[in-house]
Amino acid sequence: MAAAALVTAGCSASGPATGGSSGPAPSAAPARPETTSTVRHWGSFFGGPRGNFDVQKSPVSVTVPGTVAEIGTSNSTEYALLTDGRLYAWGLGSNGQLGDGRRVNSFAQPVQVRFPAGVRIASIPADVMPYDTGLAVDTRGNVWGWGVNGGGELCLGNARLYRTPVKLPFTGVTALAGASNHALYDAHGTVYACGQNVDGDLGDGSRRDSTVPVKVKRLHGSSVTTLVASFANSGALLSDGRYFDWGFDGTGQLGDGSVHRSSDVPVRVHLRHPVVQVAQGGSIWNNGQTLVKLSNGSLWAWGNDRAAQLGDETTVVQPRPMRFHAPPGVVYQDLATGSATSYAISTTGKVYAWGVAHVGQVGDGHTRTELIPVVVATGATSISATANNVLISVSRKK
Repeated sequence: MAAAALVTAGCSASGPATGGSSGPAPSAAPARPETTSTVRHWGSFFGGPRGNFDVQKSPVSVTVPGTVAEIGTSNSTEYALLTDGRLYAWGLGSNGQLGDGRRVNSFAQPVQVRFPAGVRIASIPADVMPYDTGLAVDTRGNVWGWGVNGGGELCLGNARLYRTPVKLPFTGVTALAGASNHALYDAHGTVYACGQNVDGDLGDGSRRDSTVPVKVKRLHGSSVTTLVASFANSGALLSDGRYFDWGFDGTGQLGDGSVHRSSDVPVRVHLRHPVVQVAQGGSIWNNGQTLVKLSNGSLWAWGNDRAAQLGDETTVVQPRPMRFHAPPGVVYQDLATGSATSYAISTTGKVYAWGVAHVGQVGDGHTRTELIPVVVATGATSISATANNVLISVSRKK
C-alpha cells in the first residue's frame, strides 16, 4: 500500500547550440528528487458510511513527500505534518476529513490538506482528533478545523461540514485534542470545550451540548501541557504533573475509585509521582482507558480492561490507577491507546501492542485479542492511535 514517491524530473538540452557556441550546449544538472519519508499504519479506518475500511492486520507503508515532523490520527483518517509546514492526509474522505476540498477516499495516496495561502502548520494533536474531523495549529497559534463537525466541535456555532480548513475562534493555542463529537482547546492558558456533552465530557459543569466555546471548570490559572480525549471522556495534564479526568465513568474511566459516577467537571487522579506522559483511549460505552508514565519511570493505567488493554494481563475493571510493567529488559518511551488496544514504543524503537485485534489493531497479522504485549514493528520514533487504527513514524535510514 505504499504510495509512489514524488520526484522532480530534471531536463537536459538536446538540440544544437545557439548564440555563437561552437559545440553542443552543456546538459542541465538534473534536479534532486524531493525528499520522501515513510510512515506505517495498521488496523482499519472507521467512520463515514459506518464500517471498517482498508483493513490491515500488519503494518503497511505510506510515503509522504517530505520529512515528517509529527503524525496524528482520527477514527477515519491519518495525518503527517512535514517540517516545511505542509500537512498530508489519507484514509476516508467522505466527510471532508482529507481537507482537500473533495469528499472521496484516498487510502494509498496522501493528499495535501488545503490551507489558505501563507498558512504554515506548526503542530497537530497526536492524541487525538474528533470523529471524521481534523485539527491543526499554525505558526501564529491559530487553530484550523475541517471535516464533519457533527457535534459542533469546531466551535463555530454550527454543525456544518467543511471540506477545507476554516479558522476557529481561538488564538494562542498551545494544546488541543478531540474525540467523538467534542474537542478541547487551550488558548492563552484557558481550556475551552465545544461539541456534544454526552456524559459531562465538556467539563463545564453541565450536560448541555455547545457549538460555541465553554470554559472547562477547575483548571483556571493552571498551566496545561497536554490535553487528551476519547469517546465521552477528556483529560488534562498540568505542568506540575497533576492529571485530571472528566466525563464518562461506566467502568472506572475517571480513575478516582468510582464506577458509574460520571463527572461534568475535572476530577484529580491521585498518583504517587508527577505524570510526564498520558494517553487516553476509548470509542464506545464498553471501552475507555487511560495509560500514564510517571516521573520515576513507572507505568500506571485505569478504566475498562475487557481486552487486557491496561497491560496487566487480566480483564478486570480498574477504577483506580494500577501499575503495569513492560516486558523484562524493556523500557517504554512512548504510550498510545485506541478503542481497546494499547501500544508502546521502547527506547530501542520497537512497537509493542496488546488488547483487541478484531480488525488487526494489534498489528501481528492476527485478529485474536492479545493479553501479553507483542512486538509488531521496529524503528519507530512516534505513535498515534484512535479507534481502530494506529500510525507510527519511523527513523530514516542513513
